[in-house]
Amino acid sequence: MKLRLFPAAVLSVIALTLTGCSASNGAADATSGTDDSLSSVLDSGTLVIGTEGTYRPFSFHEDGSGDLTGYDVEVARAVAAELGVDAKFEETQWDAIFAGLTAGRWDTIANQVSITPERLEAYEFSTPYTYSTGVIVVPADNTSITSFASLKGLTTAQSLTSNWNTLATESGATVQGVEGWAQSVTLVEQGRVDATVNDKLTFLDYQKSNGADNLKIAAETEERSESAFAFAKAGTALADAVSEALATLTADGTLAQISDKYFGADVSQ
Repeated sequence: MKLRLFPAAVLSVIALTLTGCSASNGAADATSGTDDSLSSVLDSGTLVIGTEGTYRPFSFHEDGSGDLTGYDVEVARAVAAELGVDAKFEETQWDAIFAGLTAGRWDTIANQVSITPERLEAYEFSTPYTYSTGVIVVPADNTSITSFASLKGLTTAQSLTSNWNTLATESGATVQGVEGWAQSVTLVEQGRVDATVNDKLTFLDYQKSNGADNLKIAAETEERSESAFAFAKAGTALADAVSEALATLTADGTLAQISDKYFGADVSQ
């Protein structure tokens, strides 16, 4: 889940430097108040999408140099097809992705953008196309860990700067610090720690890619994170049209099919 935020002042400075290269100008006109976000996309015949291209399994190049692919990429292509336009992807670093949206370089962002109160104040969002929870990952034969309360007195492997470290610590676990998911899951598989707490999508991707039948989810958080397409503020017409497209893709099973391809489960609802 992409939870990083730019300070507003920094966004403003960067946005001022991003001139001349624009998408479909898919936002409300600041002077007239007219929302041409949808009509400009339909008129141009292209939905320009900002994405990282380095964020597996959501937006990445197969083998590092192949065609752009991933869960978010395929969902965005399906949405564009539903709108009757072409999908054009513009790759950028995460730190510049919202500035590019504000400057009109792309019409939307498809990059696992989590909906947060801060972002809701600054941007428009479609309905979510990804839902996830925090999970406890344990060896498949573990029967003693069944809840977050079960972690009290046990050892988990966590990145010390992550929200998951906070959750594990608050649950009473003793945390062994690691650099990231790869190290933490290895320690669980080797039996050197009792569990690790992380995002469900991270585990599902690992399980799908590695066939990790030796691991399982022991418990999930009640709260879910939601990721959606992000749009410039007041670009509600395009956001609403994308939401309608997502509803159609949910009803006909397209989102579930794409989700199963990448995660072996439906994370779209």
